[in-house]
Amino acid sequence: MRWPKDAANWPMAEHSRFIDCAPHRWHVQEAGAGPVTLLLHGAGGATQSWRSLFPILQDTRHVIALDLPGQGFTRLGNRQRCGVEKMAADVTTLCRQEGWTPDLIVGHSAGAALALEMTRIDPDVHVIGINAALGKFEGVAGWLFPALAKVLALTPFIPDLFASTASSPTSIRRLIEGTGSRIDEEGLDLYRRLITDRNHVDATLSMMAQWDLSDLLRDLPKHPGKVTLIAGAEDKTVPPDVSEKASKRLPNASFHLLRGVGHLAHEEDPALIARMIEELA
Repeated sequence: MRWPKDAANWPMAEHSRFIDCAPHRWHVQEAGAGPVTLLLHGAGGATQSWRSLFPILQDTRHVIALDLPGQGFTRLGNRQRCGVEKMAADVTTLCRQEGWTPDLIVGHSAGAALALEMTRIDPDVHVIGINAALGKFEGVAGWLFPALAKVLALTPFIPDLFASTASSPTSIRRLIEGTGSRIDEEGLDLYRRLITDRNHVDATLSMMAQWDLSDLLRDLPKHPGKVTLIAGAEDKTVPPDVSEKASKRLPNASFHLLRGVGHLAHEEDPALIARMIEELA
């Protein structure tokens, strides 16, 4: 996506700015004062996923939301840096350059794995994961899905084809409801804008192709910091027991199950998630 061409009515655009920090040009939204809180969206999302939670948190916190490399409005500078370890290193470099020292990192789905990777040796940062994608594909899917993502990412016409076939409102609604969540029309349209952008799709496929959590999952029992895992009971993308099992392997973790919400819990009930963050952080 391109700013300002594609930025009309983009949520929280008044807080947006762009930061050059090699190898990427980052889109960042920043507001508020208080404990530094970094928000990391999941694969295929962008800052828009925090559109209702961000304004609540900024009343009491210094909130920073960013688009991951190549997704949303962040310009991807190196296609080979979309895996969890390299992406975590690049986000950490950005934080250091800007003088941000997060007290709390809130990550959704793959963003939660990224937060845990960033804090593997930092006991002072609390991680809150919302429907944290901390599992591995089992059986044949363990090699087929990543391999398929690699093929798709390397096939020039695939991102264009996906973007065009997923453009109808019906397709978007079916895609989102398939995660176990129901969001408003604004939210659906924002996902439509993302999914119909070739660069966004291409970067998301690259992220999927390079995503390997083997080392992170192996070392969960060594993680030094406080971790809170929140799971929506209706999540059809990442089953709640993924977070529950991970919480039992982490030395200082708690697990909280929320009834009535799915994978996009923070978009379905941002007020509830905000209250939980304030109570648990």
